[in-house]
Amino acid sequence: MLLFAGLGNPGAEYAGNRHNIGFMVVDAIARRHGFAPWRKQHHGLATKGPMDGHQVMLLKPMTFMNRSGISVGDAAHFYKIPPQDVVVFHDEIDLEAAKIRTKTGGGTAGHNGLKSIGAHFGSDFRRVRIGVGHPGHREKVHGHVLRDFSKDDLEWVDPLIDAIAEAAPHLAAGDDAGFTNAIALTRGGGA
Repeated sequence: MLLFAGLGNPGAEYAGNRHNIGFMVVDAIARRHGFAPWRKQHHGLATKGPMDGHQVMLLKPMTFMNRSGISVGDAAHFYKIPPQDVVVFHDEIDLEAAKIRTKTGGGTAGHNGLKSIGAHFGSDFRRVRIGVGHPGHREKVHGHVLRDFSKDDLEWVDPLIDAIAEAAPHLAAGDDAGFTNAIALTRGGGA
């Protein structure tokens, strides 16, 4: 089994925040691939389903961003999922808006959700970094990520999320480069 975790904060007041793009992505994957309804599990909401011959669990931690590792670690340990089979979708302020990058392991760049996962599970998991842009000044970061996407942003957010959901089977197959390429092709070369 693979674990795809989308990071975000629970509650309607956070639903449209930049910080919640991970939740938006796993919701889109669940819809696109016909996963079962979400259930409360592992300190979060989870669903399972097949994806091109692979069993995948989608997870939205309900522990708030800064404690995401409690949920991700619990699910990974329960199912004995190794780090290379855990993919975390998260917002990335150090990437230009609408850009994506995949990587395995590494630092957290100050992202509290990644710090928490590292503390509970280690840092060798796979990441899909989704650019939400930087506000320009360090002291504005908190407000930036906890602000909803604007109507103009939704012109790139919705198509990008759809492209990620469509390309997700590449991640299930362990083909991170193929995932990135599929998104670039879907978006006309703009990943």
